[in-house]
Amino acid sequence: MKRRLFLCAAFALTLATLADAAPPFPRGKWWRRPDVARQLALTDEQQTKLDSIFRSAANELIDLRGETEKLSIALRSELDQPQLNRDNLRKLAARLSDVQGNLFERELMMLVDMHSVLSNEQWSRLRTELDRERPPRRDDRGMARPHQ
Repeated sequence: MKRRLFLCAAFALTLATLADAAPPFPRGKWWRRPDVARQLALTDEQQTKLDSIFRSAANELIDLRGETEKLSIALRSELDQPQLNRDNLRKLAARLSDVQGNLFERELMMLVDMHSVLSNEQWSRLRTELDRERPPRRDDRGMARPHQ
């Protein structure tokens, strides 16, 4: 029983850590939001380029997010078994970790491509605005930490 509780806690901690590591931009077509486009002074050409970058990554991102969800469900199901199978858990955890790493990398590369479309000033404004919107991260004691 203690082992199951420990594994559940470790799994939850892993998910929380990965959530903190998510690329620093909102999901979806943020550049098509009128307020964002206006604030960043995005041109039509920039918005078209951002659309193209998004489209080129969309299918892969959908597949990776779906695979992450499926593996998370499989891992939770395995943790709910009366007898825990360490080998199955280890394989599922390794696969989930790989897929989450691939998802993070693909999102990051999309961000790099998007960054190249924006001027330094636009990028700086976008980062400043996103930092304002994000809730503060917490340390181990529950204290707010500054964004990095």
